[in-house]
Amino acid sequence: MGKPNVACQLIIFGARGGEDFPGVLKELSEAGYAGIEGGTSPDVVKTKKLMDDFGLKLAGVHTGYGGFDNLNETITYLKAMNSNLYMISGVGDTSKGISAYEETAKVFNEVGRKCYDEGIKFCYHNHSWEFQKYDGVVALDRLYELTDPKYVHLCVDVYWVQHGGESPVDFLKKNLDRVATVHLKDMFPDKGFAEIGQGIIDFPGIMKVISEKKDLEWVIVEQDNTKRTPKESVTISRKYIKEKLGL
Repeated sequence: MGKPNVACQLIIFGARGGEDFPGVLKELSEAGYAGIEGGTSPDVVKTKKLMDDFGLKLAGVHTGYGGFDNLNETITYLKAMNSNLYMISGVGDTSKGISAYEETAKVFNEVGRKCYDEGIKFCYHNHSWEFQKYDGVVALDRLYELTDPKYVHLCVDVYWVQHGGESPVDFLKKNLDRVATVHLKDMFPDKGFAEIGQGIIDFPGIMKVISEKKDLEWVIVEQDNTKRTPKESVTISRKYIKEKLGL
C-alpha cells in the first residue's frame, strides 16, 4: 500500500453536516480530501451516491461509548459503504476509577471480536483524560494492556496525546503496531484547536513515524471548532498536509 489517504472528520461543520450534507461534501472535495469520517446514515444508497458524485469515500464511522448498542447496523453500514474502520471514544463509568477501564476492556474485546469476524477494525480513539494515573498506573495503558491487539486497534488523536502531557511522536512509536488510523489535530499554545501546521504539534515527526506503517489506509483531519469558517479551516489544513507532509 502507498501513502495513506486524507479524510476529514465532520465535527468541524457542526449541525451543517446533517442539514447541508451535499454542501459540506462539495467543500471537502474542492479542498482536496479523499474521504470523510462521521456517523451512520439511514439512507445508504443516497449517501453513497452523493459521496460518489463528489469523489469521496467513507474512511470510517465514529461514535461515543455505548454506540456499539447498534453494532450490527453499524457493521452493515460500513460494509455497504466499503469502509472498515469503526472508532469509539470513551469508556464506562469513570467514577469507578481504574476498574472502569478494566471492565471496558472486556466489552471492547467482545465488540472487537465481532467486528473482526466481519472484516471491520474496531478502534479506540483517545482523549487526554485517559492519561490520568491511578496508583501510578496510567488508565490508557491499562486499557491497552487488557485489550487484545487482534481485536482492538487504535485511532490515535495526536492533539489529545499532547494535551495529556505526552509526546505524540513517542506515543505513536510505542504503539505503532496497533495503530489503524491517526487523527491529525493541531494545538495553539493556549491549547485551543488549530488548523494543521498552524500550531505547536510536530507533524513532520509524526509523519516520519507513521510512514513506517505500510498498511495505514487513512489519516483523518479533525478540528473540533474554529474561529474561521469550516471551509477556510479544512482548506488550510489540507494545503499544509499536501505541501509540507506530502500527502
